[in-house]
Amino acid sequence: MSKIHSSAALQIGQRVRAVRHRLGISLEDLGELSEISWTSIGKIERGASSPTAETLVRIGSALGVDPGTFLSGITADDYGQRLHQLSARDLIKARAEQDEQHRRKS
Repeated sequence: MSKIHSSAALQIGQRVRAVRHRLGISLEDLGELSEISWTSIGKIERGASSPTAETLVRIGSALGVDPGTFLSGITADDYGQRLHQLSARDLIKARAEQDEQHRRKS
């Protein structure tokens, strides 16, 4: 059994597999339709590989679904521990507060 890349990769892979199964096509068929090797798709479906945006677009197009459906609800936290937990909004707010403090001191 291969190692799981991340929770996000596993969720994406499960979504790809679910659509493929629903359509009743094989890994080989999806590989041919998406022009991605079926072994690579197998790794994605098992969560052992995290697909690129291009790969998701190719797979989504081949399956006839919006590639965004594979990513819906996935966050950066699903990829494992993050060094920075701030968002751009948090950074902007902190800078505004810092600027306000500097203005008060002046």
